[in-house]
Amino acid sequence: MRRRARALALLLGALLAAATAAALADSYGAGVARGYGELRPVLVAVEDLRAGRAVGPEQAAALETRRVPARFVPPGALANAAEAIGLVPAGTVPAGSYLLASQLRPPRVDPGDAFGLGGDRHPVEIAVSGAEALTVAGAQPVGERVDVVVTAEPTGSGPGRTYVAAAAVPLLALGPGAAGTAAEGLAAATLGLTRPQALRLIAAESFARRVTLLPRT
Repeated sequence: MRRRARALALLLGALLAAATAAALADSYGAGVARGYGELRPVLVAVEDLRAGRAVGPEQAAALETRRVPARFVPPGALANAAEAIGLVPAGTVPAGSYLLASQLRPPRVDPGDAFGLGGDRHPVEIAVSGAEALTVAGAQPVGERVDVVVTAEPTGSGPGRTYVAAAAVPLLALGPGAAGTAAEGLAAATLGLTRPQALRLIAAESFARRVTLLPRT
């Protein structure tokens, strides 16, 4: 009987101690919340994130959401991995660091890639004449295909030769010509050219009387 009473007393003592510990823990947690603020979710890099490498689903495994007191959450801290997907770290983010919005940027897109240029074509700026005809009636020629027509200077008594120097090339941009060319009515056209086309047209800028863009449609 005494053994049972002793066991019951020990059990009650253990339960009382557990309840007291829980109450103290709750009190401590409430005190922490009052002193440091409520717990907030914050994204932490558990592995290094390399600079220049976009954060994709496979890199999301290197990110972990933790809850820390609001007082310790830095400005711009991300709360979950979904906010980082598709963005690129501007510099290496070491493991254990909070991931901040200021550390990420959108991926850079090559101007040529935006227009679907193949690996053999590159953006090249050429001075052209008569570009205003491409925008008649509010047309938006950028992104369309054009023919680049060169009219050479006459030789001797014969007329200058006119020929298509580059056919069906993408027009990437169209703007005013360089300073000092306005009187000549020149515009600056950025075209997606292969290397041979670029060399041919750059040379034509020097010797040709006129370089003109003709829309394909």
